Amino acid sequence: MNILLVEDDRTIASGLEYSLTQEGFETFFCQHASSAREVIHNQIAEIDLCLFDLSLPDGSGYDLCKLVKKYRDIPVIFLTAFDDEVNVVMGLDMGADDYITKPFRIRELISRIKSVLRRYQRHQSKNVIELNNVHINIIDGKVYKDGKEILLTALEYRLLLIFANHIGQVLTRAQLLDRIWDVGGDFVNDNTLTVYVKRLREKLEDDPQQPTLIKTVRGVGYKVGE
Repeated sequence: MNILLVEDDRTIASGLEYSLTQEGFETFFCQHASSAREVIHNQIAEIDLCLFDLSLPDGSGYDLCKLVKKYRDIPVIFLTAFDDEVNVVMGLDMGADDYITKPFRIRELISRIKSVLRRYQRHQSKNVIELNNVHINIIDGKVYKDGKEILLTALEYRLLLIFANHIGQVLTRAQLLDRIWDVGGDFVNDNTLTVYVKRLREKLEDDPQQPTLIKTVRGVGYKVGE
């Protein structure tokens, strides 16, 4: 499990890094919002939870929380020196999952982290379908590749869901056509299906010319997963 820790107080951060490491976590540490934004942009797919100090020299934990939530639905815990209701409510309204007020006990923070992660794991196991590096959030109707949202049309999304709900099963072209026929008022024929499979591959495959996600079963149809 990887944790993004953003804390401008190096003394507090050092203690947190040590304690998190002892618990088996790996940490990405940043002292400034600017460096944290860079990590979020480039390595969000590797992060499982974020610990954000609310008050930073060049920004705030609020802004970082909003940025993270645009990329992925992962848990965020605020570290705050402000124990007033306004700050707490504002953080939670922005999508934070918990907060803890400084000074805090390390054991309490570790307990909060594990509790939030367990809650997310239960939630994700029900609401997210994983296909290699592609995640489908069926509650929000969003698709992510390596942590970044991929925009799909309604028919593309419907087709991907059909594949995701039949992992390891070969689906004939006739079966696929039957399931996506006239979705959203669009006429779908055999040629249209070929076009939409091609579009999905272009958006989701690392190499659309050699697909590893949506595989062609010659003379039959397509297959996703083993």
